[in-house]
Amino acid sequence: MESRVSVISIMVKDEKAAGEVNQLLHQFRQYVVGRMGIPYRERGISIISVVLDAPQDATSSLSGKLGMLKGVSAKTLTAKTD
Repeated sequence: MESRVSVISIMVKDEKAAGEVNQLLHQFRQYVVGRMGIPYRERGISIISVVLDAPQDATSSLSGKLGMLKGVSAKTLTAKTD
């Protein structure tokens, strides 16, 4: 299956979910190009951007699993292919 570059933006509103988020990212580590996390203490949220080079089904699976966690929202942006 064709690999595509994507970014998953994750907002963690519930601190208790951070461990589960990291566990999922660890499960998909073979696709992770890089990640950046920003704690936004004034708003009580953490923002994480994860860059993946993965088949679309793997990207969708990770994003869906993240979005099902309580206190977590995730959105994906995938680069267009020529």
